[in-house]
Amino acid sequence: MNQHRTTPEPSKWARIIQADPEHTNRYIQRFKVMEEQGHDLYGEARFVDAMVGRNAHILDAGCGPGRLDGWLHERGHRVVGVDLDPGLIAAAEIDHPGPTYFVGDLAELDLPARGVEDPFDVIVCAGNVMGFLAESTRGEVLRRLANHLADDGRLAIGFGAGRGYGFDEFIGDATAAGLQLELALSTWDLRPYRDGDGFLVAVFARA
Repeated sequence: MNQHRTTPEPSKWARIIQADPEHTNRYIQRFKVMEEQGHDLYGEARFVDAMVGRNAHILDAGCGPGRLDGWLHERGHRVVGVDLDPGLIAAAEIDHPGPTYFVGDLAELDLPARGVEDPFDVIVCAGNVMGFLAESTRGEVLRRLANHLADDGRLAIGFGAGRGYGFDEFIGDATAAGLQLELALSTWDLRPYRDGDGFLVAVFARA
């Protein structure tokens, strides 16, 4: 019997780089300039580090050029970064070596099939990744992230309002994907979330 494999709808990011291949390089340089100017680019990494002990297994879903991954690796964690943009993964491997990086669409995430069999103590999805997903793939991405968590693992997702994905809709999708909201914050530095805030950091566990 022939089995037909359905390709997920391309994400907004995939469409951006298809239309403008130089977008990736500008994005990489933007963060390099910000760091040279003294901006703190590691708040999300400190947040994740505080959630676990040493040698934790951590997945950065939508890792970009690896800014969080290198920081977490240097603190003794076993880090995997996944991003669909080959240019960002290439930059991560050069600028932040040590973690394991994969090019891949989060809507097709299957790390055991790529040799990473251990589940994750923490999965972090920062950098407005959720806002770049194709609408049709949001639930599948959340389901696959949930399936990669250890039984007592946690998933931390942060993104801004005004990106076409309402926070209530997002939490509903996460619940349908088998996740349970444990904590809602408005920043990565632990300020509590209140209705109307322009940013959400949601911490989930498996339901």
